[in-house]
Amino acid sequence: MAFAVPALTWSDAWDWFVGVPLAIVLILFTAAVTRWLVHRGIDAFVTSAINRRAAEAPQSREVRTDQLPLVRRQARRAGRWLNRSGLIDQERQDRRISTLGSVLRSCASVVIWSVAVLLVLDQLRINLAPLLASAGVGGIAVAFGAQSLVKDFLSGLFMMFEDQYGVGDVIDVGEATGTVEEVSLRVTRLRDANGVVWYVRNGEIVRIANRSQGWSTAMVDVPIAASEDVEKAQAVLRETLAEMDGDAQWSGILLEEPRVLGVETVTGGSVTLRVLAKCAPNEHFSVQREIRERAIVAFHRAGIKAPTPMLGSSGGPPAATT
Repeated sequence: MAFAVPALTWSDAWDWFVGVPLAIVLILFTAAVTRWLVHRGIDAFVTSAINRRAAEAPQSREVRTDQLPLVRRQARRAGRWLNRSGLIDQERQDRRISTLGSVLRSCASVVIWSVAVLLVLDQLRINLAPLLASAGVGGIAVAFGAQSLVKDFLSGLFMMFEDQYGVGDVIDVGEATGTVEEVSLRVTRLRDANGVVWYVRNGEIVRIANRSQGWSTAMVDVPIAASEDVEKAQAVLRETLAEMDGDAQWSGILLEEPRVLGVETVTGGSVTLRVLAKCAPNEHFSVQREIRERAIVAFHRAGIKAPTPMLGSSGGPPAATT
C-alpha cells in the first residue's frame, strides 16, 4: 500500500522555515520586553513608595527638653515612641514594600513566560487541548498532594500584605514565642529567649500575638509594711515616678508618666501599691526593673519600711503550704 506524500513547494518550505521561527523569535522577544517593562514599572512603583514615605516621615531635631512646654514635650515623645513602635517605622515599611515588589516581580515573570510558552507551542502546531487536559489532571493531583504547601504560600502572602509582623518583632504563635529573624512565603523563623530557633510553617499559624506593635504595659507591685502611712508612701512614689518621667534616659521609652493606681492587696503584714506605666514595645521589663529600684531607694530615704516576713507560732519561718 503506497502512502501519498503531500506536495511541498519551495514557497511552502520558505514560509515554514522562515515564518514559524521568526514568529517564535518575535514571541520570545515580546515576552522578554514585556517582562522588562513590567519589572521596571514595579521597581519604579517600589522606589516611589519608599521615597514618598521618606519624604513624609517627620524630621525631628534636638531641642532641650526643659525648654519645651509640657504639651510639646508629650507630643514630641509620642512621635518618637510611634517611630519605634513598628506602626510607622520607616525601615520596617521599606522592607515590607520591597518584599511585596519582589513577590509581584516573580508572579509577573511566571505569568508572562507561561503565556509565551503556550504561544510558541501553538506556532509549532502542537495540539494544546490534550496537553492542557493532562496538565489539568496533573495539577489536580499535585494540588491534592501539596495542599499544605499551597496553604503555607497563601498564608505567607496574606501575612505580608497585611503586615501582621516583620523581622525584629516579638510574636507569640502558640507553640513558640520569640523574635522574628526571617519571614518567607512558606516558613517564619523565630528565636526564643533561650536561643532556640523555631521554624514555623505559615499555614500552621492560627493566631499571632505581636508584642512589638502598639505599646507595652509595665505593671509593678510595690509592697510596704502595713504599719506605714499609705498616703505618704503613695506621695513618695508619685514624686519618684515624676522624676523618672522627666529623665532624658527614659523620655523616649515612656509614653506617658507612670501612674500609681492605689492599694492592690492588703495582707496581715504588708500593703501592696500598684504602678502602671505605658511604654514602648518590648521595654516593659526594663521599665519594671527601673521602677522597683527607684521605689526601693525612695522609700529607704523617706523612712518607709518594707514588710517583714511573718513568723510562725514557734518563732521559726512559716510552714510551707501547697
